[in-house]
Amino acid sequence: MRADSPGHSAKYGSYTMMDLHTNTIVDIQLVQSNEVGGSTHMEKEGLKRSLALLESRGVNLDCIVTDRHPQVQKFLRERNMTHYYNVWHFAKGISKKLLAISMQKDGEKLKKWMKSINNHIYWTAAGSTSGPGRIAKWTSILNHVRDVHVHEDPLYPKCEHAIRQTSDRSKWLQAATPTFSKLEKLLTNKRALKDVAKLSPHHRTSSLEAFHAVILRFAPKNVVFPFIGMLCRLYLAAMHSNHNVDRPQAETKEGVPIYKISFAKARKGECRAKPQKTQQTFGFKSIQTTHILDF
Repeated sequence: MRADSPGHSAKYGSYTMMDLHTNTIVDIQLVQSNEVGGSTHMEKEGLKRSLALLESRGVNLDCIVTDRHPQVQKFLRERNMTHYYNVWHFAKGISKKLLAISMQKDGEKLKKWMKSINNHIYWTAAGSTSGPGRIAKWTSILNHVRDVHVHEDPLYPKCEHAIRQTSDRSKWLQAATPTFSKLEKLLTNKRALKDVAKLSPHHRTSSLEAFHAVILRFAPKNVVFPFIGMLCRLYLAAMHSNHNVDRPQAETKEGVPIYKISFAKARKGECRAKPQKTQQTFGFKSIQTTHILDF
């Protein structure tokens, strides 16, 4: 769900359903907070309406990937639907807590491991086929950071990388230290293990997060819109996104693929190369949108 303003004072919540095989928007539901007794209930209501619409059209869902919203968890659990958690949201929460531990006394060593632990989250999700398998791989990092690469869990008995001998013992964490104890408590608490078991093995919602950025071009958060105005702008954003979803990577005249350097805010100044797609087009405007606008 995307709220029309920060915090708990949001008036509208737009719930988007995306087919993660094709990155196509299949439904958008706009919920007003006073319909459901407050902004904290808008996300669950948006999901209920979207699922009802898809089911009425004969769509059978293999699974659904969301963040870890408690109301959504309970709702999907009661409906016996296969529910996975988006890895990025989980990694974001863990990274913040790791940073807090590393800023404490004697936490300097942990700073060097933060990127590796973050990568380990994605590897754990993508390389496992079951919940217990994910947990076994996830907890192995506590041995790895101590230079121990053989594990007690039979589901993941040893690390897959080649064993390297190192004379630099300063980079490894020690078991009987406050920093390691805090790390162990963070990574193995009951909720963390429960969430790891349900991490999505195949799909990510990064494309949906990118669509939320597209909505800003049609419905900025610093402008107040009436319900119908907001709904129409959401529809236009979805049409624009679906029309441009399959854009190929741009190439030079010689046919060489073009990349661009991205400085993501979340990466704190770290850059990476990303494929640059061809320019967006606006052919969706040829569709008779006057019916939507008149509505």
